[in-house]
Amino acid sequence: MENTPTRLTEWSEGSGCGCKIAPAILDQILAASGSFTQSDPNLLVGNSHKDDAAVYQVSEDLAFINTVDFFTPIVDDPFDFGRISAANALSDVYAMGGKPIFANAILSWPVEKLSPELAARVLEGAKSICKQAGIELAGGHSISAKDPIFGLSVNGIIHPHKIKTNRGAKSGDIIYLTKPLGVGVLATALKRQKIQEKDYLNLIDTASRLNAIGETLGNHEEVHAMTDVTGFGLLGHLIEMCEGASLSAEIDLFRLPLIEGIQEYINQFIFPDNTYRNWNAYSAKTKGVIGMDLVKLCDPQTSGGLMIAVDSANKTWFEEAMKLQNQVIWEIGRFKEKGEFVVEVIQ
Repeated sequence: MENTPTRLTEWSEGSGCGCKIAPAILDQILAASGSFTQSDPNLLVGNSHKDDAAVYQVSEDLAFINTVDFFTPIVDDPFDFGRISAANALSDVYAMGGKPIFANAILSWPVEKLSPELAARVLEGAKSICKQAGIELAGGHSISAKDPIFGLSVNGIIHPHKIKTNRGAKSGDIIYLTKPLGVGVLATALKRQKIQEKDYLNLIDTASRLNAIGETLGNHEEVHAMTDVTGFGLLGHLIEMCEGASLSAEIDLFRLPLIEGIQEYINQFIFPDNTYRNWNAYSAKTKGVIGMDLVKLCDPQTSGGLMIAVDSANKTWFEEAMKLQNQVIWEIGRFKEKGEFVVEVIQ
């Protein structure tokens, strides 16, 4: 037993952004606490619109962005856990169109059961991603607790006129996605020790990849809205975008990008339990989902891609600009005038 590798995923029921509190319960908590009511005029973005980060204006041409994101292990390797956690937290700043400037760590560690050396590797992984983003991991806070938890509080900057919220979409805007779906499925396969090596590598590659293109997109008025796809799945975050803009959306199921190999796991009913939680929260607002297709739409993503609303008149410009940036994108649908359903899935 002494030579058995430590499996971090054994120390949590959920994993990654799949640990998020259910949407309806979260709304209940925030409403009861008065968190949707904010009076400071300098708080440009707060809780009231369910956005990715808070934004506070400090001068005519400068606003600060702050976000905090943490979760239980999504993978067993502590270095990769740190990398994925850091990329996920940084994504919230990128989703606002901002530039990260530094981060602080949040660490909960069962020090009597998991060695300090493992925690150090988590921090090393996070620092490696922060280095890619060009920022320092400046400090943080740690506690001893029964569950391993790690994440970052990230600070960023942006011009107040360049903020990209999740509610700025307009009817006719094209919807693009920057990463394939399936992180939750693969993380569940890992937790159940069913994952193939090639699929594990795809999981790590996808979840640790920075959404740094968001900083560039903050400079373009043709981009009307952005958010990142995380624990509520593609469907949940798309519905947030639609409701924030008083629109509906139409997406093409067969255009949804999937990480290679995840259909094999879905066929074996290997996917997160919270996939059903997401579907129960959003099914009444959705039309056209058949059978197990709900998994692709509701799979909780950790460090998922950016979902971007782009003026349809600038389709060619946007796609060529992304090629020049070596940024892969997928066109998955369009926003449209508000209809009976918030999202219609075209088969």
